[in-house]
Formats: sequence, C-alpha cells, structure tokens
Amino acid sequence: MAGCVSRVELSVSCRSLLDRDLGSRSDPLCVVLQDAGGGRWTELDRTERIKNCQNPEFCKKLVVDYYFERVQKLKFGVYDIDNKSFDLNDDDYLGGIECTLGQVVSSSVFTRPLELKEGKPAGKGTITISAEEIKDNRVLCLEIEARNLDKKDLLGKSDPFLEFYKQSDAGTWQLVYRSEVVIKNNLNPCWKKISVPLQTFCGGDFNKLIKVQCADHDSDGSHDLIGVFETNLSQLQKAGDGSAVEFECIHPEKKQKKKSYKNSGIIRVKSCKIETEYSFLDYVMGGCQINFTVGVDFTASNGDPNSTDSLHYISPDGINEYLIAIWSVGSVVQDYDTDKLFPAFGFGAQVPPSWQVSHEFALNFNPSNPYCQGIQGIVDAYRQILPQIRLYGPTNFSPIINHVARFAAHSAQQGTAS
Repeated sequence: MAGCVSRVELSVSCRSLLDRDLGSRSDPLCVVLQDAGGGRWTELDRTERIKNCQNPEFCKKLVVDYYFERVQKLKFGVYDIDNKSFDLNDDDYLGGIECTLGQVVSSSVFTRPLELKEGKPAGKGTITISAEEIKDNRVLCLEIEARNLDKKDLLGKSDPFLEFYKQSDAGTWQLVYRSEVVIKNNLNPCWKKISVPLQTFCGGDFNKLIKVQCADHDSDGSHDLIGVFETNLSQLQKAGDGSAVEFECIHPEKKQKKKSYKNSGIIRVKSCKIETEYSFLDYVMGGCQINFTVGVDFTASNGDPNSTDSLHYISPDGINEYLIAIWSVGSVVQDYDTDKLFPAFGFGAQVPPSWQVSHEFALNFNPSNPYCQGIQGIVDAYRQILPQIRLYGPTNFSPIINHVARFAAHSAQQGTAS
C-alpha cells in the first residue's frame, strides 16, 4: 500500500427509514463525515438521493482513505432531501450512527440501528455498510534471458541490465522497472524473476506500449545502450508453458549506420504470469483477527514509580508513559479483535508472595487466565499491580515473546479466516 494508505469504497443501504414527507415517502441521501477533532466533522462523500424509498440501496459508493495505524471516527447521516440545495441543514434528519472505519472493514456486514440523537432510536430504521478496497492487486511476473548481446567493455564482456518504460497519454516514456541485479561479464544473461505491480507496469492496459532497454552497466553512471525493443503486455503473455517470446534487441544508431546490421542480441521472455498479491485489507476482510498482547517493563531502570521522573509515575490526571502507549496501540487494534480479551503480562519485577524475579507474570495475578476485558481492563490491572510489586531486573522480555509466538502458532492452525 503506497504511503500506508488504501482507498476504500463503502456500500450503504438502509431499512425502515422514518417517513417525513406528507403524501409520499422520504427521499433519502446518506452522507459520511470524518472526525476532524475539537468536536468538528468534515464531509468526505455522499450518495445520490433516492426518491420515495424507505429501504434505499444506494448505488454511489462512499470513498474514504483507510489508515490502519489511525482510529478513524466516522459519522453516517441519512437525510430526506426535498430541495436542490447542497446544504443539509435545511433537510429532515432521518437518523445516523457513529463508528470507526476499523469496525466497518473488519466486519463482513456492518449493521447498526439509526439514532436521531444518542440513545434515541430513529424508529426501526437501520443502516448497513460494507467495505471493499479499491485496488488492482495483480502483479506481473516475468522470467527473461538474453543471448548474443553486444560486447561493450574493452577489457571484458558487457554487464547487462534491463529497464522497462510505459508510454504516457502524452507520448512520453515513464520508467516503471529497472532490474536490480546487474549481471557481470555475461553476453548470455538470465535475469532473476522480475516482479512489478500491474498498475505500475501498464495501468492495467494490456495494449499500452512498453519499451524495453538493455544496457551495459558502468559504475560511473555512463551506461552504454545495447539495444531496445517495443512491445505490450498482450504480446508478453504469449510466453509460458515452455514456449518463449523473442525480441530483437536493436541499437538505433547501429541500424542506421550499417546496412548489414541485424541486431545487438535476442531477448527471450521465457515466462509471463499475472498473479494476485493480497493486501493487508484482504486479510482483514477475509476474517483475519489481530490479537493484542501487552508486555510491561517493570525493571528498575524505569525509575521509582513514586518519583516524577519515572516512566511508571502516574500523574495527578491518572496517566503515565505506559498507559499512553497502551491506549494508543490498543485503541487501534481492538476494532480487529472480536472478543476484546487481551492477555497482559509484566517482566523484570519481584513478585509476591515469594518475591522471586519473574519475566512472565500476569498483570491480573491470574496465570491461568491472564486476559483483561478491553483496553480499560488492561489499564485497571496495571494500576492495581503497580504498588504490589518491586521493580528489579534484568530486562528480559524473551519469555513474553515466546509466549505470544506459541499462541500465534496455535492460532495459525485453526484456519478460521477465509
């Protein structure tokens, strides 16, 4: 995902909307807003208006940017539109909901009752939202070799590499791939498997013109052109199942100067495959759960919890660095865990009653059931245990990592995600 962001389109439908029109049914429209902080909301998108319908299924998708690492609070509002004004303040409000985008994308179908305001249902009205990532997750995989390339180096053979360019609508050439490995001193190279997103390679257009350059690599950057040819993905796809597609590598200047010139080598595309590369959202939408385990460092290097310069010092407003970290990470992850039960451990402290140093003790002092209910449960367990233990050492969190690894290995065998 470029820039750690995905585009997601939301499909919205409603059932049993309130009827605000006299003599006819409501004309609903749905708008989605995002929390901008400070009690402000900004509109992201809105659907079309559907006339005279209490059970609308909106055709227009609501498009939003999805960031896994953020809690993205959304508000969906449904309005009865009876005028041509873009402003919704003069339209009847049929109900809405507040939720997070994480809740929506982690649910196969997200349905909630509509409310006119918090705690006041909008009749029997409900809203259903489903999410789909906007993407082309196909990847082009090529296996390419060459034979009889021109010799470009005085004291050795050529060091060939490949560059692929796609033609823009304006007719210019845009570099889309450069082979990473330069094959040293070889006129008959076989390059490592090339893998490039189909969107990057040709924008999904199988007939878009592609230019392939083969050049001799020089360390000072003055690479010498061996030859070039043009093709498209439709031609490249003919390679496979034992049959290769061959292209003559042509050096334009040589061709112009020498009548006897044939080519500067042959490029053979041995295999061309289009594969699917699954994104993070594919896993989440496929039912993959994200489990959150907390390990808290109770070593003495954190400082005396009673001292204001300690990471464990709880300020008068009830927070410290550890609680901030727990809330920051936990508030994101909790949307992707259905049972909201989070195991929480500590390490590096002397634990009662024996006061032996432990590097894997449950924050709730219940080793057989170290789960805390929600992020608040972790916070409560941390606050209760802090005055009951002695900070010690050393810093050894491998037991907790191994604990989580065993849990992950067990979960992987369940096969519950689709």
